Amino acid sequence: MPTLLIIAVQSYLLGSIPFGYLLVRVFRGEDVRQSGSGNIGATNVSRRSPVLGVVTLLLDALKGTTAALLSYFLWIQMGLRTGVFDVLPFVPMSVAALFAVLGHMFPVWLRFRGGKGVATALGSFAIVAPAAVLIAAAIFVAVVVIFRYVSLGSILAVASFPFLVFEVYPWAHAPILLAIITATSLLIIAKHHENILRLLAGTESRLGAKHA
Repeated sequence: MPTLLIIAVQSYLLGSIPFGYLLVRVFRGEDVRQSGSGNIGATNVSRRSPVLGVVTLLLDALKGTTAALLSYFLWIQMGLRTGVFDVLPFVPMSVAALFAVLGHMFPVWLRFRGGKGVATALGSFAIVAPAAVLIAAAIFVAVVVIFRYVSLGSILAVASFPFLVFEVYPWAHAPILLAIITATSLLIIAKHHENILRLLAGTESRLGAKHA
């Protein structure tokens, strides 16, 4: 159990690195939280600078990937291979994904005001369940192309992810793993609550739409 605690803490700290905030502050001298949606994620950063938006997306994904890989190596090093952890290495890696996403959403450095966690989750689960991530990414792209709502694509892709993992990977049938992955998806969807309200009201911005 102490090892899982270490994994949770290190993953939270990695996830809490506010790359979007730092990049906009350094290269544009602005606080990204004071513009657009107030989010520190790639979508809002791209409103200030498309290039910085892409860099933010990559770095936010990379911190999730790093958290998952570090958890794997730590777990193997500790040699914990018994009991519920027969599903190695997926329990620690899924825990790492969950806490990296929490770190991104609620970074202690920014008074717990962070992003929505999509890119960080993608980077984490690309290591844990790459095939499911690819299918979810395809869902995202299809929804965005058809409806031109980035938020809707993100929500539907994230909502489908636990089902995709369950169908593709036998190890995901373990209740603890399914619970962790589902909790991560639900957190991301909950973070999109404002987008959901705007989608229902018909006021959500479409991709490519010009803002006054």
